[in-house]
Amino acid sequence: MAKNQPECAHVQEALIARPGEAFALQDRPTRDKDLFPDKDDAAASVAADAVKIDELQDRLYAEGSRALLLVLQGMDTAGKSGTIKSVFQATSPLGMTVKAFKKPSAEEMARDYLWRVHNAVPRKGFIGIFDRSQYEDVLVVKVRSLAPAEEIEKRYDQINAFEEHLTQNGVTIIKCMLYISREEQGERLRDRLEKPHKRWKFNPGDLDDRQNWDDFMAAYETMVQRCSTPHAPWYVVPSESKTRRNALVGRLVRGVLEDMNPQHPDPGHRLSEFVID
Repeated sequence: MAKNQPECAHVQEALIARPGEAFALQDRPTRDKDLFPDKDDAAASVAADAVKIDELQDRLYAEGSRALLLVLQGMDTAGKSGTIKSVFQATSPLGMTVKAFKKPSAEEMARDYLWRVHNAVPRKGFIGIFDRSQYEDVLVVKVRSLAPAEEIEKRYDQINAFEEHLTQNGVTIIKCMLYISREEQGERLRDRLEKPHKRWKFNPGDLDDRQNWDDFMAAYETMVQRCSTPHAPWYVVPSESKTRRNALVGRLVRGVLEDMNPQHPDPGHRLSEFVID
């Protein structure tokens, strides 16, 4: 590992919202150069980690008994899709699934709110990525008052129980909040309109959520406080530097996969037992 690239455990320690401890979102930076002072080191880190993640994913797929779920939450323009593209740039798509959660369909609305989420959980041997997630139901649903307050209040414990169920059944969960400031979001929204190749990304509806920025930040703070648990903690990732954001998430994913330490199975076959013409 290069001299200026922090250990995976160091990144986990720096970004984790400790379960059971008080949490204030305003105490977390949206831009932080401490872990990766040099952007070139950050770019080199994410590239090296992408190769290692591919190797570990191959072993996870061969092992076929566990799964990894990466949850990415953040305000519009925080960089969820960019993070996925960078961190998994070297990973074979044969062992990955990506689910982007949008407005629920009529069929999904006819079910309990976790139904569509459970259906998207990666099967054994796979890395699954959620672009938005079950947490939309305590974020946008809360801010826009799309469900009764007393119903939303119950969802924090329900989500914790759901995630504990997953972890008890072989799914390791990494949850990353990609954290940017309102000012940075404004710059990125303007950039989408100014550059022709980015205009397709612009959604006028994003401006409605922007008007409720403080309410969203309060909802995010409650989400992290209530749902950072020992079995599925939250990591708050400063995301105003895209390169460093990618490097930090890459470090987290690599570190968790290394801790899982998947192994290629040995079915017991040996060349001496077979004749291959």
